[in-house]
Amino acid sequence: MDKFNQYRVFTQVAEMGSFIKAANALGIPRASISAAIQQLELGIGTRLLHRTTRQVQLTADGMLLLERVRSLLADAEDIDQLFHVRQSKISGRLCVDAPSRIGRRLIAPALPGFLRAYPRLELILSSSDRAIDMVQEGVDCAVRVGTLQDSSIVARPLGHIALINCASPGYVREHGVPTTPDDLSKGHWTVGYASGTAAKESPWEYLDAGRKRSLSIPSRVIVNNAENYIACCVAGVGLIQIPRFDVQHLLDSGELIEVMPEFRAASMPVSLVFSHRKQLSRRLNVFFDWFEALMRPHLEP
Repeated sequence: MDKFNQYRVFTQVAEMGSFIKAANALGIPRASISAAIQQLELGIGTRLLHRTTRQVQLTADGMLLLERVRSLLADAEDIDQLFHVRQSKISGRLCVDAPSRIGRRLIAPALPGFLRAYPRLELILSSSDRAIDMVQEGVDCAVRVGTLQDSSIVARPLGHIALINCASPGYVREHGVPTTPDDLSKGHWTVGYASGTAAKESPWEYLDAGRKRSLSIPSRVIVNNAENYIACCVAGVGLIQIPRFDVQHLLDSGELIEVMPEFRAASMPVSLVFSHRKQLSRRLNVFFDWFEALMRPHLEP
């Protein structure tokens, strides 16, 4: 394996913290990963990684090399793609993680047009309703909804999506139509949402004269993903707060109705995030531009 590919293997192992994960991400045997690292260490005359049975960690020399190699690999990719951009021949594999409903309702239906424009791109679309470790998962970029907590990522803010309050016709026939937040304490239920079985249930939120308020409203069902959240609301289990684009088809069909439009929750920021600014490849740039245009009609003015 030549020195350039040894650098590529080293970077993958360093970022994923695992020889096996790096082998899976690069599509080569684990033995080849080990051999490449050994050859690289022998060639430059220093140990780059501390290996244990559980994890792989960078040495001080390894951290120094990783910073230099990232720039080298990003520059090499830009040079490789330089003369293909005019012919829409941006190529390679791109792994994107998005919330399940954005993946299903927005990205997947629009993919045929994106792939026609960039036929040499291979897209891996993973969907989750949790914040993942992009380096550990081997993800190039992620769509994040809500306030970002991880200071180690680079964010490209896209705007804000409006949240609406919804109920099913069956629910309002049984419990009545709430018109103000005060009504919610009078025999109403919500569908609870928590990111995990041990996580705290999110409160009901709304804006009152521009100020954020929250209420603790009882729930009989707690879910941890958007699909179940919406399905429980349609079934009449309780009220939900949800982005309008997520349920517009259900509003159009009458399966859900909007309630308390004057007391919506604060809109939520939407961002595209990635781990290292220097690795913003051309294929990542074209996906960013495409997704930004895809989201624009669903963002607040």
